[in-house]
Amino acid sequence: MIPDDEFITHKNVPGPTKEEIRCLVMCKSKVSSNDIVVDIGCGTGGLTLEFAKKSSLVYAVDKNLDALNTTEKNLKKHDLDKKVQIIHSDALEALKNIEAFDILMIGGSGGDLPLLIEESYQKLRKNGKIIVTSILLETPVEAVRTMQKLHMDIDVIDVSISKGRILERGTMMFAKNPITIVTGKK
Repeated sequence: MIPDDEFITHKNVPGPTKEEIRCLVMCKSKVSSNDIVVDIGCGTGGLTLEFAKKSSLVYAVDKNLDALNTTEKNLKKHDLDKKVQIIHSDALEALKNIEAFDILMIGGSGGDLPLLIEESYQKLRKNGKIIVTSILLETPVEAVRTMQKLHMDIDVIDVSISKGRILERGTMMFAKNPITIVTGKK
């Protein structure tokens, strides 16, 4: 995994997804070198880069131009830009122009989560996965309900990460935002 502090960031772009969360997402995805991945709401590109290291192709989709520029800088910094196609678009519009894929990563849905899951399910290959990461309580509920309607095999985990800072007297733990990861398998 690429350490968090090795990512270029931007004040108007969330991310990168924390290293420990990226580890869990990659584990849940079981991504292979033959897989095609679509990363919706790529932000600074934390997950885009990790998927690029292990898959055949990644589509990084975001409607925020600052996010895409930051993702592109991170891809070039880590020499992964040849395996990623950057798409400046609304996610639903972008999905219309992408053929079949194996993994859909949704880090931001712009309020269209159920529709994104339903639309992408049609292009998701057999045994493909849809992974949703969330900091909002309502998002996993939407994801699970939509995946249930599609009869997907669903896995939900909620993760709380704390990092230690060494002080003179001991180690003080600082909590990061809890993240819920919903994985649906076709």
